[in-house]
Amino acid sequence: MLALAGLLTILAILAAILTKRLSPMVALAGIPMLALILLGDGMAIGEYASAGIITVAPMAAMFLFAIIFFGILADAGLFAPVVKAVIGASRNRPARITLGTALLTSIVHLDGSGATTFMIVIPALLPIYERARMDRRLLACVVGMAAGVGNMLPWGGPTIRAATALETPVMTLFAPLVPVYLFGFAAMLFISWWLGRRETSRIGKTEEADGFGLSLDSADQDVLPPIRWRYIVNVLTVVAVIAAMLTTWLPPAIAFLAGTIVALLVNHPDVTAQREAVEKHGPGAVMMVGILFAAGVFTGIMGGSGMLAALAEKGAGLLPEGAASSMPVIVAVLSMPLSLFFDPDSFYFSILPVLGGIAGHAGVDPLSIGRAAVLGQMTTGFPISPLTPATFLLIGLSRIELADHQRYSFFWLFLLTLLMTGAAILFGVILP
Repeated sequence: MLALAGLLTILAILAAILTKRLSPMVALAGIPMLALILLGDGMAIGEYASAGIITVAPMAAMFLFAIIFFGILADAGLFAPVVKAVIGASRNRPARITLGTALLTSIVHLDGSGATTFMIVIPALLPIYERARMDRRLLACVVGMAAGVGNMLPWGGPTIRAATALETPVMTLFAPLVPVYLFGFAAMLFISWWLGRRETSRIGKTEEADGFGLSLDSADQDVLPPIRWRYIVNVLTVVAVIAAMLTTWLPPAIAFLAGTIVALLVNHPDVTAQREAVEKHGPGAVMMVGILFAAGVFTGIMGGSGMLAALAEKGAGLLPEGAASSMPVIVAVLSMPLSLFFDPDSFYFSILPVLGGIAGHAGVDPLSIGRAAVLGQMTTGFPISPLTPATFLLIGLSRIELADHQRYSFFWLFLLTLLMTGAAILFGVILP
């Protein structure tokens, strides 16, 4: 009975989210509450939901402070000198242009927001691609690859969702993925460089092409702030926050909170300016934080009521003998294409807990399923997914059609997932 109730609850959530009948926050919290009432256990809603909310609170706090932190620093011009340096170093050679594009995107995407990244990077670099007669689809592809790999970082949406769904601290999930992320980052840079070399041949230019690069004019120079003490402090703050988090000296939420305090004091000494800075970037994080808390209600009710355990036990019993050990690899390989069919909330909060539960009952570490999922599901997969608004911002700013973008970029994004899957196997991250 519990297994059937769990299955119907998850299917109802999937249907509500994918058909856009309900918002993810309403579906994730409301449907499990209704299911519990129908099971005659409605009096336990408060207990189960509260337990789930307590579990996700640290991750919700981390996301909130990360968005505000990077938003303040972006407004302070943190990325402007980087844009200038990349433009200056990329002129004349397509391979340099694509490599510079990848590096710039990776730095700007530290805030974890695809929309912000696209709005900063694409307008800055599109004139260079057009002046060089380079394919605009290449620009979208390289930016998508860099942002996709960057989405694996612990404050990125997919990783936070995976940790929330599996009820584990985000750094516990991400720490073993660090070498895989670094490998994926290096592979992304190499592919970007190689695509630039290929573009050189396509446009019929030699390496010493006649100066088609775009230089910054005096107006551009005026817009970019000179290096001052505030900029140096901002850079050191970013380094300190990431180091404190990756070394587990501070919990991620506290690291970003401390960074936000420093960023506010350095860049907005006035109290009114501090309040305005928080109010400017806070709304962008509120919806995601609400979804995370709703997901906590979902996992709390599904776990506390026994529905998730019963469903996982039934699912494990249906697996062919020996098949469970291959689950992480299968999930990793399919993770990127699944981004075309499932938005991040429906996959991570509805499907991943079931997959993790099935793996656990079969003797496989559920966290290996979560790590496998973030190798592609809304990481390398999000830049071509029609289920994320950021994708349409990417193609709109690049002035290309979705179908053209998908045909051009799918292979390279999928290749990145396969390469990272191989690295994850080699490093023992998703297989013992």
